[in-house]
Amino acid sequence: MIDKTWNSAAEAVADIPDGASLAVGGFGLSGNPIALIEALLAQGTTDLSIVSNNCGVDDWGLGILLNAKRIRKMTSSYVGENKEFERQFLSGELELELTPQGTLAEKLRAGGSGIAAFFTQTGVGTQVAEGGLPRRYDGAGGIAVASPVKDVRTFDISGQSREYVLEEAIVTDYALVHALKGDRHGNLIFNKSARNFNPLAAMAGRVCIAQVEELVEPGELDPDCVHLPGIYVHRVIEVGSAIEKRIERRTITEGVN
Repeated sequence: MIDKTWNSAAEAVADIPDGASLAVGGFGLSGNPIALIEALLAQGTTDLSIVSNNCGVDDWGLGILLNAKRIRKMTSSYVGENKEFERQFLSGELELELTPQGTLAEKLRAGGSGIAAFFTQTGVGTQVAEGGLPRRYDGAGGIAVASPVKDVRTFDISGQSREYVLEEAIVTDYALVHALKGDRHGNLIFNKSARNFNPLAAMAGRVCIAQVEELVEPGELDPDCVHLPGIYVHRVIEVGSAIEKRIERRTITEGVN
């Protein structure tokens, strides 16, 4: 039997070196692998290149690594909830590869599936395809690094001729994900909206580390309910169901308890 469980988050991330690339699950603050992120913060790993839908908020999720200036580059589709992110990006301290959300999801899935690249209509006719999007500012309002021009080709599909832009797959050194349940073989089940970028991030990492709220024995998970097979997962730690979970904004209707 292949037992992929580790004793702690600290042990599971201990070999992640400075300069590593990471795919990190989560959408907003839903499904953030916070125990693994905090362990990475505690061990001092820096100069990280991270692929994730967003970068948390100022004091939670990936935002805690950002505040500690441990992140060199973010590849994301949404960055609007973090003031420190804005400051670092505009000052030239942080590189950003802004990517359409569906394209980002497919780039991660493709990387995990062994597909080198794919063509999509998303971004055709914009700076996504034509280049020139700021990736790093020079600190004085100018652009130090801009996105490159991408290959655009015309395909005839179902009798319609359209342009498509080439997008390369993403494969990272490590992946950090959060799941509701997992077994010792690494099979994972995600809970509702936490099943967002987590399976895709897991697929893209050469080494995937998963924190699970509940660890079960092999055979206890219904195979029809498994969202991600253990072939993609290399290390599993149990964090318990009481682990803190946050939301970005709490909206309450007046007069409703």
